[in-house]
Formats: sequence, C-alpha cells, structure tokens
Amino acid sequence: MGTYFIRRILLAIPTLLVISFVIFAVLSLAPGDPMAQFGANPSIPAEVRQRIRDSLGLDKPWPVRYVKWIIALSKGDLGFSFASRVPVLDLVKQRLPQTLWVVGISYLIAIVIAIPIGIISAIKQYSFFDQVATTFAFIGFSVPTFFIGLLFILLFSVKLHWLPFIYDTSVKVTDLASLGKQAKQMAMPIAVLALSGSAAITRFMRSSMLDNLPQDYVRTAHAKGLSERVVVLRHVVSNSLIPVVTLIALGIPAIFGGAIITEQIFRVNGLGELLIHSIQNSDTPVVMALTFIFAILVVFFNLIADIIYGVLDPRIRYN
Repeated sequence: MGTYFIRRILLAIPTLLVISFVIFAVLSLAPGDPMAQFGANPSIPAEVRQRIRDSLGLDKPWPVRYVKWIIALSKGDLGFSFASRVPVLDLVKQRLPQTLWVVGISYLIAIVIAIPIGIISAIKQYSFFDQVATTFAFIGFSVPTFFIGLLFILLFSVKLHWLPFIYDTSVKVTDLASLGKQAKQMAMPIAVLALSGSAAITRFMRSSMLDNLPQDYVRTAHAKGLSERVVVLRHVVSNSLIPVVTLIALGIPAIFGGAIITEQIFRVNGLGELLIHSIQNSDTPVVMALTFIFAILVVFFNLIADIIYGVLDPRIRYN
C-alpha cells in the first residue's frame, strides 16, 4: 500500500502540471482584459496603463507567465490579485472558512443522512419509507440548487420571516446569541447543499445494497445462523459502500462547485463568490488559483477513494 501511495503521488504531479497548463492557456487566451477596469477613466494616461501592465507581467507572452507562475507556485505563492491588489493566498485564507462552514457541514450532513436512508430503503424495498425516500432523492437530484434556494428564501424568509436570506460574514461566534444567529443564517444554504448532495448518495447506496442482498455470501451468512443485523451491517453494507465511496470522494470537489451557485444566492462570502467575482473582473491569478485548487481536490480524493477500497474489501490489494 505504501508503494502504491507513493506511486500515485508521483503520478499526480505531471497530471496536475498538465491540468494547470491547460487552465492557464484557456484563461490567457480567453477574451477579457484585467486593465478594462481602467478603461472608463480618462484621467489615467496610456503610458500609466502600460506601466501597470508591465508591473503585473501582462506584457510577457502567456507561456512565459505560466513558467513564472509554476516557479512561484513551487514556493507556495499563488500570485497577486489584479483587482484586490493583495496576494491570492490571503484572499483564499480569508474566504475559505466561510466555505468550509457551509460546504463542509452540509456534506457531512448529506453523508450521515443518505447512507442510512439508502440502507433502509433497500432492506424495505417498495415500502412506504422507500417510496418517500425515493421521491425526495429524485427531487434533490433533478431540481437545480438555485431553484431550491429561491424556494427556501420565498418560504422561510419572505413568507414566514424565520431565517435571514442574506449571509452576514461579519458575525463572530462568541456566545450563545451569536451562535444562534450563525446557525440561523447557515440553515438555508446548508439545507440546499445537503439535499442536493444526499440525493445521489441515497440512490447509489440503495442500488448497491440491492445488488448485494441476493448474493451467495449473504445466504451463506444466514445459513451460519448470523442475525439479520450482523449480516447487513458487517457483510452487505461494507461491500455496498465500495462504489458509494467513489461518489462521496468525487462529490467533495463537485459540491464546492455547487456551492458557487448557492453562495451567490445567499450572498455567502466564500470561495464560490470569489471565483465568480474574479471571472467578471478578468482577475486571472485568482481564477487560476481556485480552479487549480479544485483540480488538486479531484486528484487527491481519487487517491483517498482508492485507499478506502482496500480497507473496505480485503480482496483488493495494490501491488
């Protein structure tokens, strides 16, 4: 396992280099100019604009800028934001806690809810519980997050006045009152993301359980006198989790992408809002850093999923 882990890490390095090259090329060749924000200001002379371009490195060809970006990245430097005039790493550190609060908690809730529901739905196939769970899973799977978010705002904020629909990032949790305020403003974005994330996991878990329940090893376990609970939890669930682990691992980067829409709806000052704002301003260093972080998450959690396979199924060995 250790050799396999090292080999996958070494393989991830050229993979991420190719991904970063493609992303940087697309962003550099895409229409849009970071200096466009000064275009409507006639008081800035052309030579001043040119000096600003030179100071930002925009006068160099994009392959040269990519090499400089890679060198800076190797030193832990993500670049300098054109729009905010601050290091990109500082922007990420500033926005990351808000995203982790919303995205992290929502995904944990989705996993904790979806796996038991999928197990019970498979055991009680075609029951009333299974019908209700399947209905909610299809709603969460098919309805876009922005539509669910708008419905929640209309119901819980506009009609009932229970929850705020604007996320206040200045709230600091220092006592029970501030904790309650933080929980209230996090309720709707977490619910939207949890509903969307749990839908697919529930369906996959149910399907995987139904594939394993009729297998010979399940009948053998019953013939040995093992109880239904032991057979399901010790044998069926562990084997059924193998395909679900892939979905969960790859869903972590994907839910960050889903949070981009949700953060826009509820005005959460997180990484998703930062990405949209940076795209609108042609702030290439910020867009490059965030998309590259998403790529790292995909590669890393692919590796985590492969390692968990070996833990769940002793038959899987990496030589």
